[in-house]
Amino acid sequence: MNFGFISVYIDDFTSCLKDNTTGELIDTEVIRIKRSSFLEKYNKKNGWYIDWSQLVKNSEVYALVIKGTVDIQGLVSVQNNPDAGALYIQWMCTAPQNNKQLTDTPKYSGVGGHLFAIAGKKSIEYGYDGDVFGFAADEKLLQHYVEKLGAEAICMLHQFHFGIFDDQMKNIMEVYTYEWTDEQL
Repeated sequence: MNFGFISVYIDDFTSCLKDNTTGELIDTEVIRIKRSSFLEKYNKKNGWYIDWSQLVKNSEVYALVIKGTVDIQGLVSVQNNPDAGALYIQWMCTAPQNNKQLTDTPKYSGVGGHLFAIAGKKSIEYGYDGDVFGFAADEKLLQHYVEKLGAEAICMLHQFHFGIFDDQMKNIMEVYTYEWTDEQL
């Protein structure tokens, strides 16, 4: 398993993305990305924390997009982990334009929660009842996930190791709506 980090903020509990300028709710879709060539421009230099094209080699990468487009608002990389009986969230981040650490005025809110809901759906598909685990990028984010999402600090494999388990994940998944497309890039 290659360790990665989760660095999204949960800013708004809204069923769709919210345009922070207009207040309009924007419908979303989830697309699986399998081609590393598609992800080449999503890298550390561009505010995406890691070279995402490398992640498709050993994990499943999903993009949260504006419905009907490939306008990526966030990415999540997950791995099936039968030994842990949960889905491992390898990496998760919002588009730089939505990242509160990179801009004072994010374009859309609700991205982070959507990404966690996507991971929860994949966990259920793998038979883990929504159980996920991952590593927060820092202590502040770990506490943020505990407070906002009901995550539990596990701190076994890493000091910021956390899990979100069945009922808590189901509560998260009930908030966010998106279409799951069969399209793959």
